[in-house]
Amino acid sequence: MKSFRLARRALLCCLAGLVVAAQAEEPAYPSKRITLVVPFSPGGTADILARIVANGLQESLGQAVIVENRPGADGNIGAAYVAGAAPDGYMLLVGPTSTNAINPSLHKNLSFDARRDFTAVANLGTVPNVLVVGPQMKARSVKALIADLHQGHFSFASGGAGGSQHLSAELFKHMTGTDMLHVPYKGGNAQMSDLLSGRVDLMFCNLPVCLPQIRAGKLIALGVTSTHRSPLLPDVPTIAEAGVPGYSAEGWFGLFAPTGTPPSIVARLNQVVVKTMNDAHTREVLVAQGAEPSTESPAEFGAFVRKEQERWAAVIKDAHITLD
Repeated sequence: MKSFRLARRALLCCLAGLVVAAQAEEPAYPSKRITLVVPFSPGGTADILARIVANGLQESLGQAVIVENRPGADGNIGAAYVAGAAPDGYMLLVGPTSTNAINPSLHKNLSFDARRDFTAVANLGTVPNVLVVGPQMKARSVKALIADLHQGHFSFASGGAGGSQHLSAELFKHMTGTDMLHVPYKGGNAQMSDLLSGRVDLMFCNLPVCLPQIRAGKLIALGVTSTHRSPLLPDVPTIAEAGVPGYSAEGWFGLFAPTGTPPSIVARLNQVVVKTMNDAHTREVLVAQGAEPSTESPAEFGAFVRKEQERWAAVIKDAHITLD
């Protein structure tokens, strides 16, 4: 009996030693390079935000952080790439409204499930669209535009079917009982050229993109899609206060990890992102881009994303929008 107890004690000590050894061998996070995947081409708002966050993560975590652009298929190629990555915190997605809230209801044959395959890490910021009309349009207010839309045939440009620009217009149509012809573009230069020349009548434009033309007097801003006025256009009302009560269609950008990423890693990443967004210089850069920094916790951001998925699913259903 004594020999059995001694053997049992030796076995337990051995197992305990193995556990301690395994824990000692497991490197602290992060122990290697982190990659932020942007599912769009360089130069856009998602890319700008990703590079700001990458600098903050690199400085705080002491590891190299790179930005990798994987554009295509409305952001679905890059999103699918991250969804299939190991849930270890080394491959993250900088996902906008389209990839993580809109596309799940637009595309029927996605290779990933945005609701199931991602864990919300941090909200990087919101960017409103601004309703602008070309110089040929007579309307100088949202109410005047609505009256014109009820009387005639007009068109609106967007950066592509299913994006925030397109759905901002669809929500506007739904809430005002108006109709417009949608003209999607693949490039920003072409849509801006056609808007300025009068080939298309109006656009729900990403604020940073249209701001120079607004300030130059070449485009007329009628309202911003956010719930409050933009500090970059303080004299331009929100669409809600300009005649469409309850209207809100802000674009947002978030940091997402593959589902299964340890909560401790998610919490640490969120902590560093919040620290970065609270930096005075960072906030100044973001505001100059038309973005409003956010400092939500993972739980708060996750709840927000779920509400956005439900809201845009309803808009897509009501507008009978299909892409597949």
